[in-house]
Amino acid sequence: MSWSHIPRWKFTDSCGRPRVPGGIHVGCIHDGHMQHGHATRRALLKAGVAIVGGAGLATVVGPREVFAQIRVFPPPPPAVSPIAGLMDTHVHTAPDVFGRSLDDEKVATLYKDRGLESLVLKNHVVPTADRAWFARKHVAGLKVFGGVVLNSPVGGINPDAVNWMWRMQGGFGRVVWFPTFDADNHVKHFEDAPEGIKVLDADGKVLPAVREVLKICAQQKLVVQTGHLSPSEALAVIEAGRDAGVDRMVVTHAQFEVVNMSFEQMKKAASMGAKLELCAMGPLMRPEAHLEWMRHWRRVKVEETAAAVKEVGAQNFISRPTSVRLAIRARPTGCNCSSLT
Repeated sequence: MSWSHIPRWKFTDSCGRPRVPGGIHVGCIHDGHMQHGHATRRALLKAGVAIVGGAGLATVVGPREVFAQIRVFPPPPPAVSPIAGLMDTHVHTAPDVFGRSLDDEKVATLYKDRGLESLVLKNHVVPTADRAWFARKHVAGLKVFGGVVLNSPVGGINPDAVNWMWRMQGGFGRVVWFPTFDADNHVKHFEDAPEGIKVLDADGKVLPAVREVLKICAQQKLVVQTGHLSPSEALAVIEAGRDAGVDRMVVTHAQFEVVNMSFEQMKKAASMGAKLELCAMGPLMRPEAHLEWMRHWRRVKVEETAAAVKEVGAQNFISRPTSVRLAIRARPTGCNCSSLT
């Protein structure tokens, strides 16, 4: 008799794989008579006797057939990375006034190694167009962009800050965020201050300074992000941006607590040409989150995000990783860097 050498651990049913009709199988954890996921030596000897003695009553499963059924491996790496050519449009890195996991260079290196084409550095208190220039110098082959957040450190809704940002050497300053933690909506929501930076007047009309910023963005083909504006404020700015000729607008983390757009508000934003940013950090926000600051934001459940994409349409979304974490995004909602160049 000829025996094929197959290690004993391979004589197991590959959980969930098709069985050979009438065949004898041993060792699967789902078999009621087995207590362990792998057959023991004694069990295998018994099984061998059963196979030999019962050959006339059952189909003998050949070693090659057993081997083919039970050897289950992960698929090989894809020929092309699923995130190749994509970009992260919202990356917070060190140095910063807040704690960040990685600095500009380390993030750029990580993203390049993962196959991404581009990223946008964001900072709540200083412009990042100059940092984008340095990141490109240190990590060749990766397209790095920067921008400016219109918080109080740059003068709030300040057209001059926008103009100097896009003029920075290299021309890599391509994104303008409306106020984030200094926004009137943000400070009132979290009770940080009596009021913050406004984008609308008492009558709900867009302020002249906002229109001036949007005019510059339209002329220079800059991307406009709504920051931490309320849904109604964001929609007003998007409408004004559309009227000014801005064709690159994004609702910043549309589902986060401080924004928290309804499906109908998302649809309205999309109808005016804006994209809606989804953030992988949303499901991590909760009272029991591992970082203290994350415990004050509502959790955005995965099911909620899936429902939004289904309701509003995947073509209207871009997906953001967890800021300075790994950039892994689904291609249908990914973003390429053509909108920044």
